[in-house]
Amino acid sequence: MAEVKLTNIKKIYDKNVVAVHDFNLTIHDKEFVVFVGPSGCGKSTTLRMIAGLEDISEGTLEIDGEVVNDLQPKDRDIAMVFQNYALYPHMSVFDNIAFSLRLKKVPEDEVYERVTRAAEILGITEYLTRKPRALSGGQRQRVAIGRAIVRDPKVFLMDEPLSNLDAKLRNQMRAEIILLRQKMNTTFVYVTHDQTEAMTLGDRIVIMQNGYIEQVGTPGEVFDMPRNLFVAGFIGSPQMNFFRAKLNREGDGYSVTVHGHTVPLEGERAELLKKENAQSGDVILGVRPEHLTICPEGATDCIDGEITVNEMMGSELHLHVRCEEDRNVILRVPTIDLTQEKRRSLSAGAHIRFTFASKVTQLFDPETEKSLLWK
Repeated sequence: MAEVKLTNIKKIYDKNVVAVHDFNLTIHDKEFVVFVGPSGCGKSTTLRMIAGLEDISEGTLEIDGEVVNDLQPKDRDIAMVFQNYALYPHMSVFDNIAFSLRLKKVPEDEVYERVTRAAEILGITEYLTRKPRALSGGQRQRVAIGRAIVRDPKVFLMDEPLSNLDAKLRNQMRAEIILLRQKMNTTFVYVTHDQTEAMTLGDRIVIMQNGYIEQVGTPGEVFDMPRNLFVAGFIGSPQMNFFRAKLNREGDGYSVTVHGHTVPLEGERAELLKKENAQSGDVILGVRPEHLTICPEGATDCIDGEITVNEMMGSELHLHVRCEEDRNVILRVPTIDLTQEKRRSLSAGAHIRFTFASKVTQLFDPETEKSLLWK
């Protein structure tokens, strides 16, 4: 078990291309940290620097208090699980899992004990005599994880291990990784482009863009209080709705106006704006699809729009709505309380009126894109 500390880490490729900028992070012992972001943001490069598969251009990497910048991967006491499984096709599952132990000349009885224990943890005991080609994608990924487990490393590194699986298998394997983490109780560093994986797996999430860290926090923190417009739009599915709006200050009170609809800002949000001495002006208003609600009959002061697409998702409807210049506002509407008549009325081309509560709003500076509510 180990703490991983990255201090001022930078990765520069040929022609002075900077892939990772001044990366600073301490991953605590037994913590599960997820690096997440779009393709090309630097998350896999950072993981590969921790593994020793990429040289560190600048900065210091420590594992368990030891500077490891110049150590070979085999000397760092880490184990890595790759996206493509990287199994030897001519070897049995048992031999694939045992391979690293035999390289270290571990006694065969200990090899047998470690491999069978890993197989039991992962539920692949019955496949130990098979070759990888006889396994499904999910089973192959378990074998790749088993090969990492038997090494009993200080740190587990996982580079998009579920991206080759279909949606059903990804859900299943996410649950199995959570259970594995509980059994292993060691330090995990996990890379993904899938924000659902990040939210469900991580103790903390590191959100990256263009080689920079945009925000570090628990899943709840980055969801409830995004630091900037990029984080707000990246975390959440469907993504947060953004409106051009006006922030109004009257004395110590605040409200926000969007499409002629004014909502008073109260509680914590008003206190944060007051603390920062925010003034009236243009803002970007963010509201998540699940926080937009259809106005009841006869309600006044609502936002008007036209439904362009109705996506039936089973337990909820995703309504795509055009509101003047905001052309793709999305509402997530639970179906459990909708009558058949109401569902039919929410068809493409229908008029809709909706609103939101002040406690679910996010406010961003349109120039800097930073949150006005960041604490």
